[in-house]
Amino acid sequence: MRIVFMGTPEFAVPSLSLLLANAYEVVGVVTAPDKPSGRGQAVSMSAVKLFAAERKLNVLQPENLKNTEFTAHLKRLQPHVIVVVAFRILPEEVYSIPTNGAFNLHASLLPKYRGAAPINWAIMRGEPETGVTTFLLQKKVDTGGILLQARLPIKTDMTAGELHDALADVGAEIVLHTVRLIEQGKARPKPQSDVEATLAPKIFKEDCRVDWKLDASNVHNFIRGLSPRPCAFTMHRQTTIKLFRSKVSPETCAAEPGRVIEASNRLVVATGSGAIEILELQQQGKRHLPVSEFLRGYHMTTEDVLI
Repeated sequence: MRIVFMGTPEFAVPSLSLLLANAYEVVGVVTAPDKPSGRGQAVSMSAVKLFAAERKLNVLQPENLKNTEFTAHLKRLQPHVIVVVAFRILPEEVYSIPTNGAFNLHASLLPKYRGAAPINWAIMRGEPETGVTTFLLQKKVDTGGILLQARLPIKTDMTAGELHDALADVGAEIVLHTVRLIEQGKARPKPQSDVEATLAPKIFKEDCRVDWKLDASNVHNFIRGLSPRPCAFTMHRQTTIKLFRSKVSPETCAAEPGRVIEASNRLVVATGSGAIEILELQQQGKRHLPVSEFLRGYHMTTEDVLI
């Protein structure tokens, strides 16, 4: 079974690793081009490239997926299947190359949470469970026939980062099982229901500001659903403060939303209904800290209102 694997971030590495561990022939790895990163603009390679290079795999890094040289190279590799995990949208001239089709691993139970940020949105919406789906690629993004799915519960204190890591491992197993089904000629794609579809669009910085008028449960879900990236934030006077971890507080209060109601060893903030306790946070330009350490070096009182 000749496989071309396409992926870029750390989320994709377990899938590639498991395919290699099960002796599948990965004839090419397609990932994002190297790019300058950080203050020094040093060249940064994707997690998938670093992993593939260590194993001396054939790595391709096209700027343009429609480039004729790139598509010609893919055809020469004669793949039976293309496996896509956290990569770009493929044009038809690419996903139609393999003899047994191309499939994608998506971090939700499709058709729920179609889009770029399914992990974040599932937590932000307070879902009790999510999962992963492999599906065949077609022109309309995230709508192809479902091959396999696996479910995973979401704990009430789980962050997006923690869910990301758990789904990467579950997803790798599903990718392996999907490849085996295709290899055995047993893949039976099931059409998605557009009526049941929900969206998980890309999240931008301006979307990450906490709305303290929401109730405590929704504020908590918002914070953990954006942790550690892109990260929820609030403003204290003129200072941006990132919020990484919280919990719903048992305190009852009638204070205005955003009002600090305790700032000693704990940081408790009023919401539209109830209050939340902030557990981990970061002042702009400083380190990510647990709240007790943060409050030793940052002055906040019950006169303050976060906005």
